[in-house]
Amino acid sequence: MGLFVRIWGIRTSIRVWHMDELKYQVDLLNAMNEKLSREEKMLRLICETSNSAFLYYNFADDKFQTVANWEHFFGFTVADARDLNRLYDCVEEQCVIPLREVLFIEQQKLQSQSIEVKLRDKHICVQVEVNVVYDEAENPTDKIVRFRDVTKLNAQNDELTYLAYYDVLTGLYNRNYFVRLMSDFVRKAQEENTTVAVMFMDFDDFRRINDGMGIIVGDELVQVFGQFLSELMGDHIVVSHFNGDVFCIGIYDPCGARSVETLYKTIRERLKRPFRLSGGQEIFITVSVGVAECPEAATSTLELINCAEIVMFKAKAMGKDKVLYYEGTILDEFLKNANIENQLKTAAFQQSFTMYYQPQFRTNDRKLRGVEALIRWKNDDGKMISPAVFIPIAEKSGTIVPIGAWVIEESLQAYAEWKRKYHYPLVMSLNISAIQYRQPDFIEQMLHLMEKYDVAPSEIELEITESVLIDDFTEVTEKLAVLRDIGIKISLDDFGTGYSSLSYLKGLPIDTLKIDKSFIDTVVTDENTRIITESIIYMVKKLGYETIAEGVETEEQYRYLNEIDCDNIQGYLLGRPMPSEKIESLLADMTA
Repeated sequence: MGLFVRIWGIRTSIRVWHMDELKYQVDLLNAMNEKLSREEKMLRLICETSNSAFLYYNFADDKFQTVANWEHFFGFTVADARDLNRLYDCVEEQCVIPLREVLFIEQQKLQSQSIEVKLRDKHICVQVEVNVVYDEAENPTDKIVRFRDVTKLNAQNDELTYLAYYDVLTGLYNRNYFVRLMSDFVRKAQEENTTVAVMFMDFDDFRRINDGMGIIVGDELVQVFGQFLSELMGDHIVVSHFNGDVFCIGIYDPCGARSVETLYKTIRERLKRPFRLSGGQEIFITVSVGVAECPEAATSTLELINCAEIVMFKAKAMGKDKVLYYEGTILDEFLKNANIENQLKTAAFQQSFTMYYQPQFRTNDRKLRGVEALIRWKNDDGKMISPAVFIPIAEKSGTIVPIGAWVIEESLQAYAEWKRKYHYPLVMSLNISAIQYRQPDFIEQMLHLMEKYDVAPSEIELEITESVLIDDFTEVTEKLAVLRDIGIKISLDDFGTGYSSLSYLKGLPIDTLKIDKSFIDTVVTDENTRIITESIIYMVKKLGYETIAEGVETEEQYRYLNEIDCDNIQGYLLGRPMPSEKIESLLADMTA
């Protein structure tokens, strides 16, 4: 009985163990099935949410299966090899042979390959990628063909390619691609022993159009001008929009119909007519053009373009609305000015300038009326640079602002010292740049310095020229009126040299008018000059202004000016520009 119980217990334990093992195997199988189901679902979702379709082929079973977004591309399924012919009917004719070859790459013993085809009816671009799996004997076992919609991707790539080569605003070549094309021109010209020309072109006074009519109008004007220039393009002519209102034309072997002279004449003829914009505006423009040729000006592309740009700036400086050709002297002048500009920046920081003062005298008694403050500068080589040279460079580079501020403070400080020592009533005349007037804190700075050195407003005279008024007559006039209300005198310098001096007189808040030296030089010998000078003085006195004649160098000039009642004279006859200590000697004589 005991043995039976033991045997029965063992059998029961074995049966329980078998049941537990079977349950474990069932649970394991269920877990594996569940995992496979999840993975299958995940793969199905990945395929369905992609922009691809897949065609699977098993070589052993000779069976096809389509997966994922097959209907996005084709309106049929592939059940066997015969259905592949229907694929060929779906693509454009030139894609049929390449598609057939890529679908059967196993015949070439290739593992993978891809091509792009265009679907005929749906007008989409499809990338066809084929991958083949081989066994150890190098026999194909499985093949998967992926059809991927790359229409949007290609459009994006096309857009990036366009941006890489073309200017968005005008549709012309952009600067980078133009340089690349010009490099090809230059290399070819060197091989064929010919020339390449660059025309660097810039609108004249474009800022006035942008400021006066708005940048949208300015952009449209650049567009329509660019469209006109695009008509000049050809096998040997490339046109680029560099930026803003700057265009560049490159010409390979410039001669005949594609010569610089012919192209410039065509441009000039078009500029005789206005450009009509979408808003109804009709705008006339002029352009300044600089021309440089390879190998005369330079042998590299960037140097060639740079030379043409330098020549263009020279054309603008010579009055605009013209074409100018490269000469070595132009480049030398540019490099010289660039060197001056660099030295000026250092000089402005270190304030390494000196001040000279030219006396002004009353005509009737030759008594000292005042002095005009004049800046002087020696460069790093110890050479004296004329203000006529470095002041325009300082204005262009912006260094005129710190330089001008230094001139004002240095002059007022010297004036305060003279007044303390000699108590002689003087007028300190200061030349103010147009850029200084545009500074928003100019008036505040003037008031601060006058207070700092205890200089009365009536002892200060600010000299302006027409260049100060040209860009913004209203703004400058308003500032001048404020300064004059404070008590500062305003003087119009170089009167008679501009085109609109008379029109300025009726609207300017001025006290003094300076007659330019060019009149005084011939006032004794030329009757027409005398008539003009006498008329100016008569007119100015009627307006209630004081007059100063500049450049008086002879006694004969002085006597004549005294006879026609000119109030003051300034020039080498009675006083050259001199340092502060010589002004003190002059004051000492006046007060002795």
